[in-house]
Amino acid sequence: MNKRWLDWVIAAGVAASLVVAGHPASPLGYALLAAGGLALVARRTAPIAVLAATGLAALGYQALGYDVPVIAFLFAVYSTMRAGHRVVTVAGSVVMLGVLPLAALVSPRDLTTAEAFAQSRDVLQIAWLIAAAAAGEALRQAERRADEAERTREETALRRANEERLHIARELHDSLTHQISVIKLQAEVAVHLAQKRGEEVPESLLAIRDAGREAARELRATLEALRDDDKNPPHGIDDVPALVQRARSTGLDARLTIEGERNDVPAAVERTAYRIVQESLTNVARHAAAATAQVRIDYRPDALVIQVSDDGSATPSQAPSPGVGLLGMRERVTALGGTLDAAPRTGGGFTVQAELPVAQP
Repeated sequence: MNKRWLDWVIAAGVAASLVVAGHPASPLGYALLAAGGLALVARRTAPIAVLAATGLAALGYQALGYDVPVIAFLFAVYSTMRAGHRVVTVAGSVVMLGVLPLAALVSPRDLTTAEAFAQSRDVLQIAWLIAAAAAGEALRQAERRADEAERTREETALRRANEERLHIARELHDSLTHQISVIKLQAEVAVHLAQKRGEEVPESLLAIRDAGREAARELRATLEALRDDDKNPPHGIDDVPALVQRARSTGLDARLTIEGERNDVPAAVERTAYRIVQESLTNVARHAAAATAQVRIDYRPDALVIQVSDDGSATPSQAPSPGVGLLGMRERVTALGGTLDAAPRTGGGFTVQAELPVAQP
């Protein structure tokens, strides 16, 4: 049962108990007794208004001569104190204690002053008010302590996550930096010696050298990101042409097409777009056995569409199983609220298409 239904059950129960206890003999009496209970439906959203409504209803049915405990007002005192309105709760309670005897005096029962004060004590005792207010304050304090404990857990989790990021950065540095540096250095030396001898440098060797340089830069950028350092900004859409050119240097006939009018694109969308093109072209080079690849960037008013297609060997009947790269792309796109379609084409080849939502300018 959710809180809204619980509020309705409590309000209906209080209203029914007031009507039964009051035995109203007039429509106005029914209305005041029922209204006093049903007002509790809004005690979570508008506690001060409910305090005033239940108080006025209680004064009304006391003035009509119904000697009924002001149960609804006590619920309102509890709710107002729980919401943190201490001053309003105390002021409302004091006013209620002072005005109740006056309501009893003007009732048709023709009470003396002593009898009016005695009746007001019967329908609203100070001990009841203190208990209701204390219960509301106790629950408010308990909820506050629970919120503080939750914040503490979140801060602890964030600290541990930061420590883990630094650990990952150290592990990446120790395990990958040296190997990538060796590959890059060996390729650069081989290119230098070939040029020194006047020999033609193979395209594959140049691609290895360039890939080594790019991998070293990517690793440095990743390590800096893990360390919360912005010295090396991440790649974005402006770096996609370099990706396409690098793919062409490996012998793949890669083409880039840009459509639409470019507006402001969030940095997270730019990074994801770059990674999609990078991973897609890497997959084409490694697995597709393709001769051509088409990269299309389409700027739309509410979205950025990235499409990478190739003419490789993939067919609908022999679809490749999704690897880590494709799963990573899907996770990035989903995190931004976008969609990703990656599947073989009917005529052969493979297409990756991502639609990333962007904020309206």
